[in-house]
Amino acid sequence: MMTLWEVASELSQRLIKIFLQNSSGQRPVYGNTQKFQTDLHWRDLISFHEYFHGDNGAGIGASHQTGWTSLVAKLIQQFGEYEAQNQEPEIDKKTQAIALV
Repeated sequence: MMTLWEVASELSQRLIKIFLQNSSGQRPVYGNTQKFQTDLHWRDLISFHEYFHGDNGAGIGASHQTGWTSLVAKLIQQFGEYEAQNQEPEIDKKTQAIALV
């Protein structure tokens, strides 16, 4: 059993990990595209894609009409702020909604 906050945190962390470097310095969003994985001029330019490969997280589809995936940038900011404050967000008692920063 998980609280609503724990479920939201887990889903958010899974989304965020698509864009972060793993232990071998590779970003799942780049898949097997070595230019983006290793080239110093490209590896830190993060693309937000329309879709993602279900098995490996590689970005597929359009990278220019991606409003929903830009949500990940907000999640990264939000979790960074909560982690810095070492606290969970407040939950509205009436609506049970998580208050976004």
